[in-house]
Amino acid sequence: MENFEPVYGTGPLLGIAAGAIALLLFLIIRLRLHAFVALILVSVLTALATGIPASGVVPTLLYGFGDTLASVALLVGLGVMIGRLLEVTGGAAVLAGALIRLFGEKRAPLALGVASLLFGFPIFFDVGLVVMLPIVFSVARRLNGPVLMYALPTAGAFAVMHAFVPPHPGPVTAATEIGADMGLVLLVGAVLAVPTWYLASYLYGLWSGKRWALPVPEDIMSDGTVRHDDPPKLGTVLSILLLPMLLIFANTGLSTLVATGVVSGDAGWVQAAQLVGETPIALLIATLYAMLVLSKGRFTRHRVEELVGGALGPVCAIILITGAGGMFGGVLEVSGIGGALAESLESTGLPVIVAAFVIALALRVAQGSATVAITTAASLVAPAVAASSGLSSIDLALIVIAIASGATALSHVNDSGFWLVGSFLGMDVKTTLKTWTVMETLIGFIGFGLALLLSLVL
Repeated sequence: MENFEPVYGTGPLLGIAAGAIALLLFLIIRLRLHAFVALILVSVLTALATGIPASGVVPTLLYGFGDTLASVALLVGLGVMIGRLLEVTGGAAVLAGALIRLFGEKRAPLALGVASLLFGFPIFFDVGLVVMLPIVFSVARRLNGPVLMYALPTAGAFAVMHAFVPPHPGPVTAATEIGADMGLVLLVGAVLAVPTWYLASYLYGLWSGKRWALPVPEDIMSDGTVRHDDPPKLGTVLSILLLPMLLIFANTGLSTLVATGVVSGDAGWVQAAQLVGETPIALLIATLYAMLVLSKGRFTRHRVEELVGGALGPVCAIILITGAGGMFGGVLEVSGIGGALAESLESTGLPVIVAAFVIALALRVAQGSATVAITTAASLVAPAVAASSGLSSIDLALIVIAIASGATALSHVNDSGFWLVGSFLGMDVKTTLKTWTVMETLIGFIGFGLALLLSLVL
């Protein structure tokens, strides 16, 4: 809803936000109300409580819901199609076997995490997760281990790369807002992402897998019993996974060349290459490619249609819950709660790098989206950065990482990623809070701690 001015001051808005989150947790955890229904109900009540006019409530709900589905539904739908084909043909098992042979069975979680760090450079969190989950499940079944031990290092790797490293939108926008050098942000982000992931995601994943021995979900992916006499070669599997990454990476590289004037953005070949490198188009191409190479000599066209169609059914609930989480976040954003939090923290007089982390953290808690928290916090911190003397180019890059860290921590019920991970792994809300939320918080605080330490040393 455009041009809505908050009706209440900071105190009442923060109180409404706290009450809304508490009510949502109560409805889901204690009353066992379905998360999709609970999210819609609390979104409506929060919109009314914050003074959004009755005529603007539904447009506000649709704004958050539609924006989230626009970025998630296509990616999840195409991703699970690829995942299903890799699963039933044995392709996921082929890659899992290669990784296990390379790293050893005892280090399978490390192998999956390292692969996800590499894939996470150009691929967004949602895309990477849905493509890698069938492989994670296949490894968990093969080694008869708890799924969290393999899933959290994988999900954490994509989360770290999505927050810390360009070309992902959050760090790119933050670097632009505060005037940081993009190449240095990429270098610093990649360097800090590795130890952050190892401590917060890999080691925590090993511990949480032993503490919460969850089975591999059977209602989202194949149960692992389907095998084919002619599994695809490792090179074929890798080509399916690398194809969207290469297309997206080419798009990013071309966009940089256009921005710097090296090539003309009006050239037909440039526009065509950028189009096929857009994430939904790249994943569509990869899906068609997977259908072609994995079905050849194995399935009829009718059977392929059945397989990919059957993959969509179980994820419909995930997509709807994810959209409802985005709806709740949209209400909190439009109502002014996020802005109230940021403004109150901006005036505390904290050091710039600390204030950047705290503001981003508050925005993350208030409205859920890590990317929104990063971009909003960067715009709020930019004047303070400009007014501060003596900040080096490395300091600016570290401030970007501090913002990204704050925007990663404390993922909870208003974050669409919270519902995506929890639903895919078959976890209830309590378990998701104890595992995913804790891991995301560790990523945020460890990443900030490393950035702060470097800012004091360098």
